[in-house]
Amino acid sequence: MFARQAVRRTLCRLAAISFVMLSAWSPLARAEVKVGVSDWPGWVAWYVAEQNGYFKKYGADVKLVWFANYTDSISALSSGQLDANSQTWSDTMAPLAKGVPVKAVLVNDNSFGNDALMVGPGIKSFADLKGKTIALEQYSISHFVLVTALEKHGMSLKDVKLTNLSAGDAAAAFMAGRVDAAVVWNPWVNTIQTSGKGHALFTSKDMPGLIPDLLVAQDKAIQSKRKELVGMIKAWYDAQAYISAHPDEASKIMSKVVSMKPDEYKAFLPGTRFFTAKDNADAFNPASPTSLAAVAPTINKFLLENKLVDGKPDFTKGLDGSLVKEAAK
Repeated sequence: MFARQAVRRTLCRLAAISFVMLSAWSPLARAEVKVGVSDWPGWVAWYVAEQNGYFKKYGADVKLVWFANYTDSISALSSGQLDANSQTWSDTMAPLAKGVPVKAVLVNDNSFGNDALMVGPGIKSFADLKGKTIALEQYSISHFVLVTALEKHGMSLKDVKLTNLSAGDAAAAFMAGRVDAAVVWNPWVNTIQTSGKGHALFTSKDMPGLIPDLLVAQDKAIQSKRKELVGMIKAWYDAQAYISAHPDEASKIMSKVVSMKPDEYKAFLPGTRFFTAKDNADAFNPASPTSLAAVAPTINKFLLENKLVDGKPDFTKGLDGSLVKEAAK
């Protein structure tokens, strides 16, 4: 049930994905904007916009394309098979470094507690973590969360012992007492908390702006299908407001997409900070400390250190806040 979400949380190795534009690609003939969607609350929320008629409300002809494998959607956007895609800022840096003409045009959400370092009752502080064994999925968002958490507390990976396990296995190992801590994401964060066997020492709430989930579009689509993309952004704000005002009804819509029960899916919502128009204005303002431009060097540093990206992309070429400004008028 959570396999698709597990794929979404993995930072992609460049060797695993080809970012070369397909020579066989022919431009999409219709004005319809073709958008990739994968399993993450901030992206599944697009189906709230679709089902509630918000795309039609703003005159946006949108076709949502579901990807069971998140990494396939990144490749599809980079090769021109999609007009836009739902992907992370970190996973947009590798295409940018390769010169792929894509830009972030909207921030759907930030992880706001859905990712967490879970520890047992005996660990009260980061000093207590020294020498302890921590389970996590290597090179995933969890890995990035741990590195960030340790650095914020004057520590590094040299101060702990790592065990490479998938998120589900990491949670199981922690609950069975085989490791001292685990870095996981929901639903495992919630499972550990409700079991009483662990608590969060650090969560994505403590690293604002560093785990943004985006709508990233091809430059060509921004030029030729701007009306649809701006309408889509307006529809997003309606969907965000609906989720905030009607979480039960929104959970019913979103849970069907990923074959979960509404009550189970509702647990994801508090840990997802869905972005409003104001939030997006801040995200595209380089003067803001949590803007996409401001956090980019920190994210890219992690990618470079783990050989997940080659070189330093020009982040300014990967951002286009003009559509957000147009939608706000």
